Amino acid sequence: KPALYRLSQFLLAHYQKGTRPVRDWRTTTNVAIDLMVYAILSVDEKNQVLTTYIWYRQHWTDEFLQWDPARFDNLTQISLPVESIWVPDILINEFVDVGKSPHVPYVYVSHRGEVQNLKPIQVMTACSLDIYNFPFDVQNCSLTFTSWLHHIRDINLSLWRQPELVKFDRSVFMNQGEWELLYVLSHFQEFSVKSSDSYAEMKFYLVIRRRPLFYTVSLLLPSIFLMIMDIVGFYLPPHSGERVSFKITLLLGYSVFLIIVSDTLPATAVGTPLIGIYFVVCMALLVISLTETILIVRLVHKQDLQPHVPEWVKHLLLERAATLLCVRDREKFSQSRRQSLDISRQLENNDSTAKLTPYGCEDPRECGAMGGTRSAMAFAGRTEGSAALQDVLRETTAIRQLLEKREEFRDVAREWLQVGYVLDVLLFRLYLAAVLAYSVTLGTLWSVWRDA
Repeated sequence: KPALYRLSQFLLAHYQKGTRPVRDWRTTTNVAIDLMVYAILSVDEKNQVLTTYIWYRQHWTDEFLQWDPARFDNLTQISLPVESIWVPDILINEFVDVGKSPHVPYVYVSHRGEVQNLKPIQVMTACSLDIYNFPFDVQNCSLTFTSWLHHIRDINLSLWRQPELVKFDRSVFMNQGEWELLYVLSHFQEFSVKSSDSYAEMKFYLVIRRRPLFYTVSLLLPSIFLMIMDIVGFYLPPHSGERVSFKITLLLGYSVFLIIVSDTLPATAVGTPLIGIYFVVCMALLVISLTETILIVRLVHKQDLQPHVPEWVKHLLLERAATLLCVRDREKFSQSRRQSLDISRQLENNDSTAKLTPYGCEDPRECGAMGGTRSAMAFAGRTEGSAALQDVLRETTAIRQLLEKREEFRDVAREWLQVGYVLDVLLFRLYLAAVLAYSVTLGTLWSVWRDA
């Protein structure tokens, strides 16, 4: 008969697979295990489940599977059915579901009784996932191998290779998806429950890091661009009314953006990722910006219907705040106000003044007064107490009062417009400081996390 056939019959003829394969029951079966990560299939943040595909290897000594190679044609190794021999009951504590692992029906046995069980496993394990730093997060998930029944006096565990070789072994890692394998740590410990017998445990810590490029392009950059456009929107004139519609459009666009990306963000009941807080604060800043714009537009709209600017407002905004914000000097500010007042008077009242004052005066009030006096003297010399003279004087006085009232209203409007501009610059710089402080704080948090 062939040597393999004779050796298989010799080893399994009287083999009892239900008994631990030692001749002395006091002998401990030492099982050496090894692990290599082949692929990271998925990370379910909501259910806190990690799915990986690993190459798992076991090695132990079976004292009933030994032979003399000289009797079997110098055969030193044979493959036997795994169902026909004793196999240690080593499981992974974090198992939550049975994976789609291929069935390997054989194990290798050497003539010294050394058994090697090599098999690939799809592992679905529970893992405490920390998504606070999403999408720049690093996860540390453990795979704990232990005997479910035998205590450490019966089955002890050890590491097949050196821990340094296991740590940086990425020779079979083939997955180039969302997650990157950093390293695999190994640690042996004894575990006991309420002073019972101790069990041997071999822990493998899989440290993986998310590749953030996709989330940076699809989540962070559009949000940053919208915030930059919100800041640029402050350069629109506040009295034009276009700034309000522009900022409302930005707010609506940001709301639609958040609806689109809501499915991308991980959802857990443990905590909120930092990027979620970032989006909420950005939305709050957009609302604050819109509120500030509405306030300024309300302040500079229909200024002629408002009373005079209070003196304390003039002192705080037109003098103190304007100087502090380097908007302009107080003297230049007052001079520009006077120049604009004179120019507007000349442009708007040129026609009416020319018709009312044929004497060439620049000031409508003086012209009105001089014209009224000279007309009165001329007419007094001719027809004293004439009804026509009284009508002319009355009409002239009414026109002069109307012009004075218009100028007073325009002065009030200009003052409120100047107050609105200074207040707009002040609120814009406060808003810009808040955005910069928020950006620095967020960048510092992410930098500290990356360094840690």
